[in-house]
Amino acid sequence: MSFFMPTRIIKSIKPLSKKLTGVYKAAMGLTFIALLTASQTVIAKTSPNLVITSADVANMRAAINVEGRFKTTFTANKAAIDQQMAVPIAVPMPKDGGGGYSHEQHKKNYKLMYDTGIVYQLTQDGRYARYVRDMLLTYAELYPTLPLHPARKMAKQNPGKLFWQSLNEAVWLVYTSQAYDLILASLSSVEKTKIEVGLFRPMVKFLSVDSPETFNKVHNHGTWTTAAVGMTGYVLDEPEWVEQALYGLDKSGQGGFLKQLDELFSPQGYYNEGPYYQRYALMPFVTFAKAIETNQPERKVFQYRDGIVLKAIDTTIQLSYNQLFFPINDAIKDKGIDTIELVNGVAIAYGLTGDKGLLDIAKQQKQILLTGDGLKVAQALDKKLAQPYDFKSVAFGDGNDGKQGALVIMRQNVAGEQALLFKPAAQGLGHGHFDKLTWQFYDQGEEIVSDYGAARFLNVEAKYGGRYLPENKTWAKQTIAHNTVVVDEKTHFNGDVEKGNANYPELIFFAKDQHVSISAAHIDSVYNGVELMRTIALVNLPSNSNSNSEQKQSFVIDVFQVTSAASHQYDLPVHYKGQLISTDFQLDTQLTNLPVLGKENGYQHLWLKAQAQPDAGLSQITWLNENGRFYTHSAIMDGESSVIFTQIGANDPLFNLRNENAFITRKSEVKNHTFVSVLEPHGEYNPSKEFTVSAVSSVKNLSHQKINNIDVVELVVSGEQRYLLAFNASQNIAGNQLSTFSFNGSKYHFDGRFKLFDIKE
Repeated sequence: MSFFMPTRIIKSIKPLSKKLTGVYKAAMGLTFIALLTASQTVIAKTSPNLVITSADVANMRAAINVEGRFKTTFTANKAAIDQQMAVPIAVPMPKDGGGGYSHEQHKKNYKLMYDTGIVYQLTQDGRYARYVRDMLLTYAELYPTLPLHPARKMAKQNPGKLFWQSLNEAVWLVYTSQAYDLILASLSSVEKTKIEVGLFRPMVKFLSVDSPETFNKVHNHGTWTTAAVGMTGYVLDEPEWVEQALYGLDKSGQGGFLKQLDELFSPQGYYNEGPYYQRYALMPFVTFAKAIETNQPERKVFQYRDGIVLKAIDTTIQLSYNQLFFPINDAIKDKGIDTIELVNGVAIAYGLTGDKGLLDIAKQQKQILLTGDGLKVAQALDKKLAQPYDFKSVAFGDGNDGKQGALVIMRQNVAGEQALLFKPAAQGLGHGHFDKLTWQFYDQGEEIVSDYGAARFLNVEAKYGGRYLPENKTWAKQTIAHNTVVVDEKTHFNGDVEKGNANYPELIFFAKDQHVSISAAHIDSVYNGVELMRTIALVNLPSNSNSNSEQKQSFVIDVFQVTSAASHQYDLPVHYKGQLISTDFQLDTQLTNLPVLGKENGYQHLWLKAQAQPDAGLSQITWLNENGRFYTHSAIMDGESSVIFTQIGANDPLFNLRNENAFITRKSEVKNHTFVSVLEPHGEYNPSKEFTVSAVSSVKNLSHQKINNIDVVELVVSGEQRYLLAFNASQNIAGNQLSTFSFNGSKYHFDGRFKLFDIKE
């Protein structure tokens, strides 16, 4: 096979050809004539040998001749690739930021090369290998000529050459190294040399030696970079690259892939930056781990740190509700379990463990990978071996030691699956939000008490280049954007990321029984001299436990205690999804003019739509969600606190923010205050069939007392049914400690942290 120039290249590349020839002479230490006459022997390296092995290929070739999910996926992928191959190869000069044409085309190219390489392996049709070869040679001509990306100033991370940030460059290399591995055996020595010297070697150098601050960084950018370099090292038979990828540039172990496994995950597999970035970082972790296992099984990477990679895959699934990830920190709210990162993770985990619960997730993902593990998943699904995945109530410890706070998930199935997310977690690095002790609630497939997530239109270049919007800092990260206490209209840690990363809540306890999941946490470092303590419980009332599901009752009970030696203003917002139905107190509503609630720290983005000062006693706010269910927030008021109704949208000249609603309970000029409330799902509104049931809350009374360090919340519902939730949130008590208290002339006791008492009179 003679040396050739690719024929399907776009016009913008052709004018560079004369300049490129000299580049390759110098880079390769060979004259161009020598390249043309170099040995044409086929590479003897056994390939593929990264995520897909030659044994996998043999099994997959057999499978594409058998009816089933795998064959169906292969046929569809092959048809799509055939269509793409009819179009000239496009390798544009890098120009655009995220979402722009050149950015998206280079992303499309790495996926296309990878997919085409797989089809080549399964068909042995040389057309597919030649197509990947042609594209790689085109990139090998272009890459040595590239300066830093022209749009690099829009990205605050390290710049790339093909892409505006080096992160995307590393992602490109993770995929493209696999594509190269898939066609390697079809290449001549001269083709291999040109591709490696023109593309892979300079790219590896750029991502590692030339970018040590990213390569050695314990962060998802570092994960992608080390995975890219290590996988390329396996393909190019460069063990030094693999060692550097595993242990850092100086191989000291202070950086690299294994250090990231040590530092970025808690012992339970929770990723420091939260579910959204756990999903994103999962891809290089599982892909590189699979490549390590294939090439160096003696490293036992899937057993490393008590199986942390497999734990991370399972935890990623647990961090979802109704197929979407819990949107904490800088999260895009539409991301869910069908993302390709978790599709890969589930396939690899099933290939290693055979856990049939993972098949349930794979079935929901509705995607089959053309890999050896993907084949195992497809065949198991064809045989209907899936079993329901076990979603749990669990506290995921945060930090590499699992002791830097926690992310708590409480679940139950009462009149539709419910989930409560409680966040006494660590900051989450630069992607973290200032929202200590916040919460979210989900019911019947919908978000009820919400979190804004990130202010960003991902890859929509027309909207601030697809980057995080300015309002991500001025609104989404600010404490008032979340469901937790704000003191004196100041954001937690005063918006200081370094201080936030250095301080974290203490999870006092997480406990559960048949009817209650409950957790308590506190922190005293978000404001000087102020301690925040929150206990929150998801409760299924026991007296209705044997009734029909429509009659079951559940509640979220929330006790938020604020303590200080000085007087402050305390604001506790509830960001709700739905249409306000009613309040049991009179509103002073702004009818013709909307003032802005404040001047900074997120308050400048809130319209003040109404306010009120409810009488002392029980106050109730009811809204209707898209799921057709009513939700009533019942709170204990003291007659002096006010309630402020807001909508996002002020000081937003380009309409970057969503116009979502909240109500804020405000207590001013006080040292200590305890917010006590209950959220009740109830009833149904069916506009199609024109009926409404149980639109009014069943909560008739609510009280709270502190008795000998025991919090006692009394809840009275329709029919005069009375319940007491008693809990001991004191620090450093024995888990089985006996607690006793007297309430309304009766004595009660319980072991451990809590008990729900059904008071029968």
